[in-house]
Amino acid sequence: MADLVFIVSRSEPKQYLYLKHQFADESRDVVLDRRTGERRRSPMTQPRIERRHIDRRQRDITRELQSSGWALVRRPVTYMGRPVTYAVG
Repeated sequence: MADLVFIVSRSEPKQYLYLKHQFADESRDVVLDRRTGERRRSPMTQPRIERRHIDRRQRDITRELQSSGWALVRRPVTYMGRPVTYAVG
């Protein structure tokens, strides 16, 4: 699994193809940003059970995606062997 992940804005398909061609290998991956908005329900409707064990987002990459069209993040492996993506920097 790749240690570094380039996340590319969905509005930058040419940037995605370029980064994929230049940098994708066994240690680096290039993916399109899959976020479409906040997925959690409104604060008025509380979930019955909190299912998240950790907050995986370390920093918001939205500004990077808007300014440069991409962001670089590191994907460490958790103690359970499941990948968790953290932002680099």
